[in-house]
Amino acid sequence: METSLNTVMKYAVIDIGSNSVRLMLWADGTLYKKVCTTRLAEGLSARGLLCDAAMDRTARAVSEFYREGVREGARVVAFATAAVRSSANGSAFCARVRALCGLKVDVVSGEEEALLGLSGALGRSDGGIVDIGGASTEVCLRKEGKIVYSVSLPIGAVRILETCGQSAERTDGYIAEAVRPLSDAPCPDAVCAIGGTASTLASIRLGLAEYDTARLNGLSLSYDWLNETSLRLLPLTVEERKKIPGMDVRRADVIAGASVLLVRVMEMLHLSEVRFSDADNLEGYLSVRGLI
Repeated sequence: METSLNTVMKYAVIDIGSNSVRLMLWADGTLYKKVCTTRLAEGLSARGLLCDAAMDRTARAVSEFYREGVREGARVVAFATAAVRSSANGSAFCARVRALCGLKVDVVSGEEEALLGLSGALGRSDGGIVDIGGASTEVCLRKEGKIVYSVSLPIGAVRILETCGQSAERTDGYIAEAVRPLSDAPCPDAVCAIGGTASTLASIRLGLAEYDTARLNGLSLSYDWLNETSLRLLPLTVEERKKIPGMDVRRADVIAGASVLLVRVMEMLHLSEVRFSDADNLEGYLSVRGLI
């Protein structure tokens, strides 16, 4: 007998990232996902603070997703990552969200964020994940059912843009220094790439006009193709990048540096390819927090 959705617990999970706010509606499986680019980490690299305008537009996006979840009859939960946990005024942002819609934000640590991504993409299976966010990058590896390596690096797509602009030379130097801690990471057998950088690159690989989960999920992205693509993206203007088939125009200013970062992480882990996973920390949050 099929289980009616009316008898299955429904969740609306909100991921408050450094570049975007995402919503997943879940009921015995993912029903749909939505994204709103708010760039919460704007200005964070220079000042160590979330700016008022970024907090306002992000809190409003969270509030709108909260109301959508309530309309869907879902239990709404929200978690925040690097921008909130690393800023001196992250608690002020959480208070702003609570004042707008009454939602309490769970601020996860870097180690927790890595585990969320691993659990969402791989479930209980062995392997690893690379998650390039706006303000941090997580690498988490599991072998024989145990976490053997986990790190959250304080570098991401927005931080690269704000620190290096569109300079290829500054970008290379900044990233080379940031990924140095990965030198002691064990070599994994297989790794999934998750998050907005990976989804954008996967869409570019197929030249998709619209995001297509069925075609993108599990897509192999080779080191050679990613390296070639990063070298092609760096010299282009933002407007030129927007014309590339598959490009998410909201990420056109950050994708070049982020693609270089992914390539450098793959080099440190000795990877010849990564596979894109549409399942990520949204699904992982429900699992790790024991909600499903």
